[in-house]
Amino acid sequence: MKITIKDIANEAGVSIATVSKILNKKDDNISEKTRQKVLAIIKEKNYIPNTIARSLVTKQTKTIGLVIPDITNPFFPELVRGAEDCASACGYNIFFCNTDDKIEKEEKYINMLVEKMVDGIIFTQSANNNEGFNHLSQIKKPMVLIDRDVDIPNIKGKVLVDNFNGACEGVKYLIKSGYKKIAFISGPFSTKTSLDRLEGYKKALEENNLLFDKELVLEGEYKEEWGNKAIGILIRNKILFDAIFCANDIIALSAMKSLKEAGMRIPQDVAVLGYDDIYMAKLTDPALTTIRQPNYEMGYEAVKLLVEILENEKVENTLIRLNTELVIRQST
Repeated sequence: MKITIKDIANEAGVSIATVSKILNKKDDNISEKTRQKVLAIIKEKNYIPNTIARSLVTKQTKTIGLVIPDITNPFFPELVRGAEDCASACGYNIFFCNTDDKIEKEEKYINMLVEKMVDGIIFTQSANNNEGFNHLSQIKKPMVLIDRDVDIPNIKGKVLVDNFNGACEGVKYLIKSGYKKIAFISGPFSTKTSLDRLEGYKKALEENNLLFDKELVLEGEYKEEWGNKAIGILIRNKILFDAIFCANDIIALSAMKSLKEAGMRIPQDVAVLGYDDIYMAKLTDPALTTIRQPNYEMGYEAVKLLVEILENEKVENTLIRLNTELVIRQST
């Protein structure tokens, strides 16, 4: 027979409202003795609250939507893990959605999360979104941006990394190591992430009196196959380069494979610099020099910020910008 909140209240000799306050952690005015008595009965009876009924009363479902563009990119699972760990610690559950970098799926999942009555949404835009964010402007749920920055009026907070300085420091390291013709294999410039890294690349060249050559900048996707394709373009067009700065590690690993197949030695002929520091970066031969992003911390901080917004409406328009770290290995 299903145990109800009324059964718990009757056995404890308290009101249903008292049990409800204890379950919802709004029991500041309830004695510790009563609280412990009720919790003991809940444990003994293995009582599981009706979350749907409770959400109708509290107007909260204790759920968060997490929308990311590409779970096959090894950068994102660690971000998701950080988000999940923080959500669990805060008493929330996560609905996870993967858009495959497609605007149609992005819109579909956002609408689905609203229908599921999530309390808030953490969102990483699709890199292929060139149509604006009209589907987000009407969403009333609190939203926190993570990883990729976009200008949406109803965003309550952002958790980003310093892509400009990360790229600048990485490219300056290549220059100080003796490399002068540095190609940049970028993601799509429809994202501010790519634009910030491009500006960091340019700044490093400028500070070292090297001219910017647009022939050395190739715009593509944050996908493995783009690394291979970009190397093919550079070689076919006979563009001279002695180092490559890649928009992420999976592009870099693909580029390294293509360079080896073309008979080039790494780093003797060409140095390779990645971005992210995914777990595979240190396993390749040679191990990849890269710019480490705090992806676990990004996920954790995004949920922490969203929970603060949900539980304290005055917390909004917050920007958390995390630092990157240059990790030097054998590819440079």
